[in-house]
Amino acid sequence: MAEQIILIGGGGHCESCIDVIERQKKYQIAGIVDIKENIGKKVLGYDIIAHDDQIPELIDQYHNFFITLGQIKTAEKRKKLYERLKKYKVHLPILISPYAYVSDHCIIGPGTIIHHHALLNSGVSIGCNCIVNSKALLEHGVNVGSHCHISTGAIINGNVTIENDCFIGSGAVIKQDLIIGKQSMIKLGSKLTKSLE
Repeated sequence: MAEQIILIGGGGHCESCIDVIERQKKYQIAGIVDIKENIGKKVLGYDIIAHDDQIPELIDQYHNFFITLGQIKTAEKRKKLYERLKKYKVHLPILISPYAYVSDHCIIGPGTIIHHHALLNSGVSIGCNCIVNSKALLEHGVNVGSHCHISTGAIINGNVTIENDCFIGSGAVIKQDLIIGKQSMIKLGSKLTKSLE
């Protein structure tokens, strides 16, 4: 029988995460945490059952939690939620779509999700609480820090290092061996040929 899981964040990214969870068939969604005004509403048929201040009550009932809040302009909200959940010592699983390719020689941190048709080649390392979105390509030896979002269709070439709290926009291409400094925001469709501080 699938283990129960609570999702935190009920927006568009939550819908994408639900689709991965349903395909993975490892967890059963017990409910969603969102803003107080949305309690009683549904996301793809799953109930919004609580708001952020009620998380401690849910921890008494559930062990598995996952952050389904999106990340574009800043990682701060996801980061604060992650740190809060870590203090509660809940389990933050790694979610990998069965339609993604993840090499056996990858390292992936807790609370990270790999979406449909993403491709992670050998030696890729990804930190905690990251989003690797649909059709993103991470070539051999790519090192991604924590609290990063690699968006749809981004291409990260070999041995690139992406430091913590970064956003890489849809369709961005990063040349091999570059370093992308922490809190960088790479716009949609960008072509990077030089490292960023």
